[in-house]
Amino acid sequence: MKPWPYPRWIAHRGAGKLAPENTLAAFRLGAQHGYRMFECDAKLSADGQVFLLHDATLERTTNGSGTAGELPWSALSRLDAGSWHSRGFAGEPVCTLEALSRWCLANACLLNIEIKPTPGQEHETGTAVAREAARLWAGAATPPLLTSFRPEALAAAQAAAPHLPRGLLLDSLWNGWEGFAQSLECVALVCNHALWDEALLEKARSMGLRQLSYTVNDEWAAQRLIALGTDGIITDAVDRFAPADPS
Repeated sequence: MKPWPYPRWIAHRGAGKLAPENTLAAFRLGAQHGYRMFECDAKLSADGQVFLLHDATLERTTNGSGTAGELPWSALSRLDAGSWHSRGFAGEPVCTLEALSRWCLANACLLNIEIKPTPGQEHETGTAVAREAARLWAGAATPPLLTSFRPEALAAAQAAAPHLPRGLLLDSLWNGWEGFAQSLECVALVCNHALWDEALLEKARSMGLRQLSYTVNDEWAAQRLIALGTDGIITDAVDRFAPADPS
């Protein structure tokens, strides 16, 4: 396998649940806990802006309503993405991928960008996220890792920026995943942590795939994955797992 430039510990959506997910405040807090790699969710506004949001709709993590991808960035940029979490984060704005890239590059932090398309926008979102990532990280020593549950989004990313590394996200071992991982020229397999066992580990390694897990918040689960020898652990528990731990 090629050398793997990413650390084992990855902070989920910035700082797990300690700050409003996918906001700059979350990434800053994750960094304060010693993390230097982060996972985020990226989707596309109605007018083509790549921004961070997990859900298709706005209600859970902002004071807005409706489908996020149907709004222009001018409307999304005015939303409060912090008050839902706690009063201390009131007024925290929705973050663009460009703003996060500036912060990551200035602080020598690495990124896993999950392409999270609005349903029906898989191709457009994969293309836009990959092109934006390629532009923002042009010349960077370590590019972001692009991942998605949607093979069609990864295929669009592959076509738009083939040099950026890709990973296939799996919540179950559905029939044919191996063929998609190969055709998409993935470098990593990112699984629900419960899926990993010796058999899947050996299959991934035989395919040249690095092995990452989400979302690992319990000590027993982390220790099991470390004992298996997997390459990456995505966690909400940034206050409980020390990312500098050499184990």
